[in-house]
Amino acid sequence: MSEENKVNEVTAEQQQALLEKYDAEANTRNLQGIMAKTVFVILIAFSLFQIYTGIFGQFTAYLQRTVHLGFALVLIFLLFPAIRKKKKNSIPWYDYLLAVISIVVCAYWPVYYDTLVQQIGGIHHVQMIIGGIAILLVLEASRRAVGFPITIIAVLFILYALFGPQMPGMLIHRGLSLNQLIGSMFFTTEGILGTPLQVSSTYIFLFLLFGAFLVQTGVGQYFNDLAIAIAGKRTGGPAKVAIFSSALNGTISGSSVANTVTTGSYTIPMMKKLGYRKNFAGAVEATASTGGQIMPPIMGAAAFLMIEFAGESYWNIAKAAVIPAILYFAGIWIMTHLEAKRTGLHGLKDEEIPNKKDVFKKIHLLLPILAIVLFLFQGISVERAALYGILATVIVSLFRKDTRITPGKFILALQQGARTALGVAAATACAGIIVGVVTKTGLGLKLGNGLVNIAGSVSFSPESQLLLTLFFTMIASLILGMGSPTTANYIITSTIALPAILALNGSLEVAIPVLAAHMFVFYFGILADITPPVALAAFAATGISGGEPIRTGFNAAKLAIAAFIIPYMFVLNPTLLMMEGSYLDVAWAVITAVLGMLVIGASMIGFWYRKIHWTERIITLITGLLLIYPEGISDIIGLGIFIVLFIMQLLTRKDKKDKLQHAGA
Repeated sequence: MSEENKVNEVTAEQQQALLEKYDAEANTRNLQGIMAKTVFVILIAFSLFQIYTGIFGQFTAYLQRTVHLGFALVLIFLLFPAIRKKKKNSIPWYDYLLAVISIVVCAYWPVYYDTLVQQIGGIHHVQMIIGGIAILLVLEASRRAVGFPITIIAVLFILYALFGPQMPGMLIHRGLSLNQLIGSMFFTTEGILGTPLQVSSTYIFLFLLFGAFLVQTGVGQYFNDLAIAIAGKRTGGPAKVAIFSSALNGTISGSSVANTVTTGSYTIPMMKKLGYRKNFAGAVEATASTGGQIMPPIMGAAAFLMIEFAGESYWNIAKAAVIPAILYFAGIWIMTHLEAKRTGLHGLKDEEIPNKKDVFKKIHLLLPILAIVLFLFQGISVERAALYGILATVIVSLFRKDTRITPGKFILALQQGARTALGVAAATACAGIIVGVVTKTGLGLKLGNGLVNIAGSVSFSPESQLLLTLFFTMIASLILGMGSPTTANYIITSTIALPAILALNGSLEVAIPVLAAHMFVFYFGILADITPPVALAAFAATGISGGEPIRTGFNAAKLAIAAFIIPYMFVLNPTLLMMEGSYLDVAWAVITAVLGMLVIGASMIGFWYRKIHWTERIITLITGLLLIYPEGISDIIGLGIFIVLFIMQLLTRKDKKDKLQHAGA
């Protein structure tokens, strides 16, 4: 076997090392003894608190959020080292101190609740100290559990709030005093204790817990087995297995990096063994795993933030995400298929395929996910749907002995669910600082109008100004999304980049739906994980594939071409989000878009039924764009060219005799 295709087993230790390198949320201490038991008990208590409030009703906003934040801060300082390479089997004295201070700060609200809610005017000196410490604790916890990018952005926004009068040009504002800043950040619901943390302390935690219970049934391995049973024998089978299993795992995973490492440790060696180039194999897994964040029903937990930020029901959000997600994965599927055809790769052998009867005997493991969708469709609240989903998972697990959630697994799910929620809690608290500054200073509107004006200054028509504004917003979202987890990613992009699109509704007299604008920035924020130079999911994949990070990143961006095109299309015409048009219009839009993805895939790979010349690649790319855009005239023109190209491919491909002669030669 060539060095290019050499397969190495990926051990659990190697997986953990990759996660710690590329995913800050996995970089935790390995505690032993009494502290391990103490942290374990606190994690269980965290989950039980969330379940209790989910069943019997939340406390008032300030109490619910500060208790949630208190649990998260204490656990982060006990579990996450201040320096990544620091010794990880013990806790230094200063982290004990930070954990105690976290308890004191977050207990301030429950202890003095009546006084605080009746307080009029500014905060006094003790409250300034408490609030200032709270901000610093959140920034440090976010740095440890999430990473530097969101922390740096939050610090810059704090400085912007304090030094407003010194800002240049349109960024100038009257500024906030330190008293005003601290007061708004910790003693109102416009900062740390704002909407992002509210969603984390209710919807998101329970859905992460739901995912943890699913994992205890063995659903992750089942997704892999199901994917192999369905797609393993097809042309280029392992790549299609990666796409299928990553899409399924994306329904319970909140991290594209974690999805890449866990699923990729299984699929990438299979792809390399079959003959896929290592940079391409890593790119397939990274792209598919990143796509898991846009796949309903959970969408990396961003769907639940979108309920509050976009003011839409969960069902409308999930429905709007379906067709773009299908097109995303269809694009990857098509390109991996064409790459396999181009290089003569086949599927897996019969002995490598699990017994289909055995696989489909466990199909019941998918029932909780379907139940969640049904509950939400029936109008049940998001919290209740998550709780019912957990209950359904426990019940369904009892159908077979090997999937059963025992008391031990039940406790482990409570622990893992709380552990997974730590990064989300830190990210949403830190993002609350960013949102609070934008609210107080009006920065979002200024940035939005600024991007629109810049686009207008170099445009020659309203249409070109619209496209340029969308392009600038895309670049801003890609930059802001670098290195941030899904939830924080969406909060940042929707706060900073989104206003530019919404500003178009007033300046150009267009009617861009609010949900379409939210989906636009959400998609491009997510794509930062596979877009060089900071493509964390792609870089993590190279730790398994042995490929080159930048080349793998560029391959991943090419495979995700649908995600770079589709957002423009659904902003220009929301039919793809099922927000407009009849069912027939939607069906036609999907059919033409899939055909468009086929020819765009052929253009990217340079192969259809035969190798495609560079001039044909340009024509096929344009044809694909015409077909994807959901508009009558463009569809007809695109379909006409598609038929011509298809016939030409059939007529000019080598016949079977030529292939046999070539093989014999």
